[in-house]
Amino acid sequence: MNEAPLIGEPLALDLVNTRPTGTDLLDTPEHLANWLALQAARLPELAVAHPTAADLAAVHAVRDHTGSVLDALLHDRRPPADTLRALNTAQAAAPAIRQLAWDGNAVTATTRRNGTSAEKLAAVLAEAAIDLFTDPSIGKLRRCAAEDCVLLFLPAHPRRRWCSPDRCGNRVRVARYYQRHKAD
Repeated sequence: MNEAPLIGEPLALDLVNTRPTGTDLLDTPEHLANWLALQAARLPELAVAHPTAADLAAVHAVRDHTGSVLDALLHDRRPPADTLRALNTAQAAAPAIRQLAWDGNAVTATTRRNGTSAEKLAAVLAEAAIDLFTDPSIGKLRRCAAEDCVLLFLPAHPRRRWCSPDRCGNRVRVARYYQRHKAD
């Protein structure tokens, strides 16, 4: 990968942010495997040892639909109905089913999904998008203030302007410093 994907935003934003300007950080099944490994602590059910081209296509479809809805929300527009339908269909293809079991000491619940790995990946990611779209904090959604950045984030602090202080924030601060001292 040319650059490391940012992680730490809600899963659906992390997914959309794998497509910064002119780059696709999930352009191969291997890159998808790397991204899924980065997300493993949050959602271990996403771990796919060797993603296939079908897995990659399913993830791209959910990413495109999620990005379309987020773009509409950023511009105070109604999301396209076909995009919402596509996310609902992806989520329904491998719905989450909680199964109860006794572990010897207590009742446990394990979430399982039936379907191909592509259907399971798409369902988990579509479900994450649905959770994001319906979260009250979605009204705080922002695009990075750096001119050449398209990444999205949900600010924990109202003054946050950049996708990452280390990535874009530092570049902007260095450019401002250079401009101020260039005149000297």
